[in-house]
Amino acid sequence: MEELEKLEFPKPNREFIYSTFNAFADKHPWVGQKNIRPKSIAREMFESFRSFSDYIRDYELQRAEGLLLRHLNSVYKVLAQTVPDAFKNDAIREMELYLTTMIRQVDSSLLDEWEKMRDPNYQREEVKEVRPPGAEEAAADLTRDKRAFTAMIRNRIFSFLRGLINAELEQALGNLGSVRDAEGQTWTAEKLEQSLKNYYVEHAYICLDPNARNLRHTHVLESRESSSWRVEQVLVDPDEHNDWVAEFEVDLDESRKQGAPVLALRRLGSLSLGE
Repeated sequence: MEELEKLEFPKPNREFIYSTFNAFADKHPWVGQKNIRPKSIAREMFESFRSFSDYIRDYELQRAEGLLLRHLNSVYKVLAQTVPDAFKNDAIREMELYLTTMIRQVDSSLLDEWEKMRDPNYQREEVKEVRPPGAEEAAADLTRDKRAFTAMIRNRIFSFLRGLINAELEQALGNLGSVRDAEGQTWTAEKLEQSLKNYYVEHAYICLDPNARNLRHTHVLESRESSSWRVEQVLVDPDEHNDWVAEFEVDLDESRKQGAPVLALRRLGSLSLGE
């Protein structure tokens, strides 16, 4: 038990975080005697690209769903409202998109239920945002901001890959706007499973860590004459052979209509077979 007490969880940037907090507490006595307690929940979820249900299942948090969702919402608000745009890099923008997409996908009633536990008289406020003329039309075309649209596409692709990794193939297919491949054949759970079996013959698993999600593994091929983009996502493996790719076609017109990227999986296979 004494040896066990010496163990602790990983604390990245430990010295910087604690020294900064101590310097702040020295000049702000109202902070009190409590020490800082950094949380790594959102960081862990993003680095492993877990979905909300993944995290609930992995840590058996079924009785704390509302609390987890409220925490993630707080993290998102800090990133979106507190961090200046000038200091945001691609990784932070992708985390913002990852969090806001997750929060929207989860039933908002969880947040309402949590708020009602804290305040029985809680009523959701409906606030109408005042926007300049033409803002609605500009916002409707999500493809105008190529960087943001590309981040949305990558978020959808990684959600698809997460489904493959977890063997939740129907869930993976749910991230596609079309289930037709390049030859017009239908993608099914069985067809995906066969492709994965071929992949696992020479590879241990598909990585989805920060290195695997690096921008260099996503290749976007735009076409001025076409209403679609082609996106090639390299499947990173532990040995970094990186010789498999998932090829997608993004329908720009449908994406504008639906307000979200509409993807079709054209091919899932070895790079050599696509040459």
